[in-house]
Amino acid sequence: AGSLMTTKHSQPQSTLAKSLTSTSTNTPYFKVAESTEIPSYVTKCPSNGPCSRLPPDCMTCNTNYSCIYGKPATFDCKVKPHVHCLDQNNHEQENFTINMTCQFCWQLPTTDYVCTNSTNCMTVSCPRQRYNATCTVRDHIHCLGNRVFPKMLYCNWTGGYKWSTALALSITLGGFGADRFYLGQWREGLGKLFSFGGLGIWTLIDVLLIGVGYVGPADGSLYI
Repeated sequence: AGSLMTTKHSQPQSTLAKSLTSTSTNTPYFKVAESTEIPSYVTKCPSNGPCSRLPPDCMTCNTNYSCIYGKPATFDCKVKPHVHCLDQNNHEQENFTINMTCQFCWQLPTTDYVCTNSTNCMTVSCPRQRYNATCTVRDHIHCLGNRVFPKMLYCNWTGGYKWSTALALSITLGGFGADRFYLGQWREGLGKLFSFGGLGIWTLIDVLLIGVGYVGPADGSLYI
């Protein structure tokens, strides 16, 4: 009886173990879902346009830093994933060449990059003040090195004050301090107002100083 019970109980356990083993062996592993997220640079890349017109962020190029500065250079490039461009025959291609001038990005003309502006420095000062700016190369310009770079620039911001308006006020109403009030120089304006333009002498001096641009806005900005 004991032997019979052992046989009866062992058979279902063996069958169950075999079933579990069979199930675990035949069950396929779950594959990790592939990422379908489109990279952020794709928004800057025109679709089905000429490969030579793609922005630098849309391609990877084998640049050669031993090229001769200022001379034309040709580099082999390849489009990044999810970027589609065409050749001259309107055929899609991945590998192509670009022509550019051999120079680093920070050596480009000022018209080829955009820099941050500062409204904290004085534009009218001697010597002229500089500020630390962060510059970014425009999308259609190709160059060597980092496309974002720091640069020391002269203060050149404006607060919206017009030189012609300041000069006109100095000539017509300078005796009442209108020119100084317009430029935001309230103390000097009150001084001219209560002294009748320094009996005319201060008025004439201000006409000359504003005319040559020596006297500017109180916030240190440039005239427009």
